[in-house]
Amino acid sequence: MGSAPGTPASESSVGEPESAGTDSVPESRPGVPRILLISGSTRPGSTNTAALRTFADIAAPAFTTELFTGLVEIPAFVPGDQPAPPSVRAVRDRLAAADAVVFCAPEYAGFIPGSLKNLLEWTVGSADLHEKPVAWISVAAPGRGEGAITSLRTVLGYVGAVEIESACRRITVLGTMVGPDEKVADATVRQALAESVAAIGAYLSAAAAPREL
Repeated sequence: MGSAPGTPASESSVGEPESAGTDSVPESRPGVPRILLISGSTRPGSTNTAALRTFADIAAPAFTTELFTGLVEIPAFVPGDQPAPPSVRAVRDRLAAADAVVFCAPEYAGFIPGSLKNLLEWTVGSADLHEKPVAWISVAAPGRGEGAITSLRTVLGYVGAVEIESACRRITVLGTMVGPDEKVADATVRQALAESVAAIGAYLSAAAAPREL
């Protein structure tokens, strides 16, 4: 786990057409925490993905961030002893390298999207998220998205992830807020995301601090 933020870091994107979800994991930098950002939306122009791009933009001075958008490349999980395909192994490598994981997903039929649930099912037997610090961001309109939040928290709890409650946020992001750079310039949204970034930094710093005997 990286130490307290404060060193210039980088941002990369995984799962987009040009990378096909198989880019190498960003180089580790001593003392710089790594955050994996997972979008639960496969839709072009998604406000969920835009929120995570903005999160990465805000976090970039202090964290190494990586955005995963390759859910469509993950094959259906079938319980059994099937070997993990390359796309799944690539995600597992990123999960293992991350100090924290942030999810942002829409709600479909009262639940998280099946593609995101499928990815999480691949992590059950391999314990990829066990004791991994995680947070979620909901960009749904007020009064909506609770089904996605509840179901995501249920699955993350089942796989043994550790929720950073102080970093979780409900932030309304409208499609009209997304700029040509696929990021959000709205000051209220950016402030809320900055608070989430700060909460993750504080959590990781506390976890890395020496414990008194």
